[in-house]
Amino acid sequence: MKIILFDAGFIVALTGLFIGWYLFRPLKHHPKPAPFACLHESDGKFKTIALKPEHIFGIGLSYASHIDETAHEFDPKGRPAVFIKASRSLQPGGGATKIPATGELIDEAAGIDVSLRKTLREKFGDLPPLMDYEAELGFILLEDIPDAKLNDQTYAPKLGFLIANDLSARSLQILGEGMPNRLEYWGMSKSFDDFLPTTKKIWVPKKNAADAIPCVTVTTRVNGQLRQSAPTNDMIYTPRQMLIAARETYPHLKLKKGDMVIMGTSGGIALSTPRIKARLAELFRFGRLTKLKFILKSDQSKFLKSGDTVVVSGGWLGEVTTRLE
Repeated sequence: MKIILFDAGFIVALTGLFIGWYLFRPLKHHPKPAPFACLHESDGKFKTIALKPEHIFGIGLSYASHIDETAHEFDPKGRPAVFIKASRSLQPGGGATKIPATGELIDEAAGIDVSLRKTLREKFGDLPPLMDYEAELGFILLEDIPDAKLNDQTYAPKLGFLIANDLSARSLQILGEGMPNRLEYWGMSKSFDDFLPTTKKIWVPKKNAADAIPCVTVTTRVNGQLRQSAPTNDMIYTPRQMLIAARETYPHLKLKKGDMVIMGTSGGIALSTPRIKARLAELFRFGRLTKLKFILKSDQSKFLKSGDTVVVSGGWLGEVTTRLE
């Protein structure tokens, strides 16, 4: 009997040690900034270019701080996560953005998975969008880019740079958790009308240089309160790496003049999941609906609501203001 109790106690202790290690283990790899060449305001000039991209590629998890707050692991051999935003989301110059209603959210979700129409109405009723902001540096292609050029490490693509706010309905993005097509959910959550306000003018370098970007600090203020602030040269992927990832993720889409890439955001977004909670969900294999329930029960005060004003700035690159309605 004593042996059985000892064995049971040992197993409990061992299980506890394993869970503790699993939850608090350090990251295997820590992201490091890419070797950027910094461009300054005097290295180029502003131009007014009509923004009519055929494709808008979004890059996910491109700053170490954002990887930490979203509780993702980092694979140095992996490629950047790439999703597509609908062209209807583009709003040059910013302005008013309407927060989608529950019916609109469910319609979009059902467009990917028809079973979600019934499930979301039954389990969540008045589903909120969980509106979020993302301050980002972006660029547009000023020429077509064939694969032969893209694979040349010395190639310097002709790019024009801008500042963007990648607005998101996080409740829809969460529905992609654990799904093989999760990036489709990411794109869907960010593709409502006017969900991509950008600066009007594009800054174009006088000379093209491989892996060169404007080195500015990109910030977000919500109703005057600073939420995000990070230098662009803290990103972990270069423009060329992002373009290669876009081609590999969507091999049926060519990189064309006018296409846009928004380069990802830093830490400070409204949706922040402590790593320990994310690992608990992973350990107990929580499904996407369970994860959404937990998020909806947590503090939602940082998510955007009607009447909020969001200003995303990139220093000398300019700023764009959004009013939520």
